Amino acid sequence: MVMRINIDCNGCYRKVRRALLETQELDTHLIEMKQSKVSVCGKFKPQEIAIKIRKKTNRRVEILEIQEFSINNGQSHEEKPLMISSSWNLESNQNLFATCT
Repeated sequence: MVMRINIDCNGCYRKVRRALLETQELDTHLIEMKQSKVSVCGKFKPQEIAIKIRKKTNRRVEILEIQEFSINNGQSHEEKPLMISSSWNLESNQNLFATCT
């Protein structure tokens, strides 16, 4: 999943990094400070992760892209990109996604 988070200074960077490290569901993350983008990978509900990061950092979080990877018997990976607009519904898609960008 790729998110846009306004990262102005090193203090903001540290807040975002700390929030990502404290989130149990995430396997890996990449913070691109100049582009104000954060990429995360793991098994989680995208909306819940965005809300957790918003609450911990007090920064606006916008989901830009979600890619779902489904595993069939451990043999193959099928990539299913999902289109998400800037306004998303929290009640929809209550199942877990394995996401990675």
